[in-house]
Amino acid sequence: MTDIEKTAGGKGAPPAAPEAIKAIPVKHYGRYVSAVVAIALLAAIVYAFSQGKINWHAIPDYFFDDRILTGVGKTLLLTVLSMVIGIVGGIVLAVMRLSKNPVTSSIAWFYIWFFRGTPVLVQLFLWFNLGLVFEYINLGPIYKNYWSDFMTPLLTALLGLGLNEAAYMAEICRAGLLAVDEGQTEASHALGMSHAKTLRRVVIPQAMRVIVPPTGNEVINMLKTTSLVAAVQYPELFRYAQDIGQNSGAPVEMYFLAAAWYLIMTSILSVGQYYIERYYARGSSRQLPDTPWQKVKANMISLGRPRGSVGA
Repeated sequence: MTDIEKTAGGKGAPPAAPEAIKAIPVKHYGRYVSAVVAIALLAAIVYAFSQGKINWHAIPDYFFDDRILTGVGKTLLLTVLSMVIGIVGGIVLAVMRLSKNPVTSSIAWFYIWFFRGTPVLVQLFLWFNLGLVFEYINLGPIYKNYWSDFMTPLLTALLGLGLNEAAYMAEICRAGLLAVDEGQTEASHALGMSHAKTLRRVVIPQAMRVIVPPTGNEVINMLKTTSLVAAVQYPELFRYAQDIGQNSGAPVEMYFLAAAWYLIMTSILSVGQYYIERYYARGSSRQLPDTPWQKVKANMISLGRPRGSVGA
């Protein structure tokens, strides 16, 4: 009892320090097995391609060919123009779809139903061959010409890709607009703001957090979908790669070359998409996620820190 009182009163020897806990990490044998299997499969695939009858030296020879670079430029131009048509058309269709007017909402619904329900390649051929229905286009004193001369491969590609994309963007924009609480729209109307001003100043800026991520995916998908316009004789990256492959006798090698360029372009677009999403996430997240460079820097610091030390 005397010892307890001395300890409680702060007298006597100080208490012994607790022993350090030796944490033994759990061994995940399944991870090691799956890693070995994945590496073995990757090595087998690489070996199979190395033993194939493919002239890999032809790829660097034509990688920066003038025709390939021209095709890359036309592919990017076609992607940008088609997405502009798709985004503008998608916004208009989304507003029409949400309209209380049954005529405009029905028209928007039919448009989305038709263009989402038919393949892009079929739509391209339909636009290219509508001369069977419309022999010539007549805009009065402004323009008059035969349909076959009016519907150039570029215009066919823009209409086929852009109008099809508008149907998908309409649903993306509609989902973003519906994600904004209706109370904010009611409050804006109570303050005397018109419906158009409410959309522009209140609803759309908040809907962008929902709209931007799938829109970035649509841009990347559009970049790859442009390869279909080779079927309507528009010269872009895939079409130039086909022509070079036929003339050089290395068609498969040029397909790999085109795939490499598509990977480069989609990778750049993916980085841009990441930073745009990060920009619009500022108002919804207290702490923004680390950028790739910040993650690499943090991993390097953790690797350089000695074991057993605790970070600040």
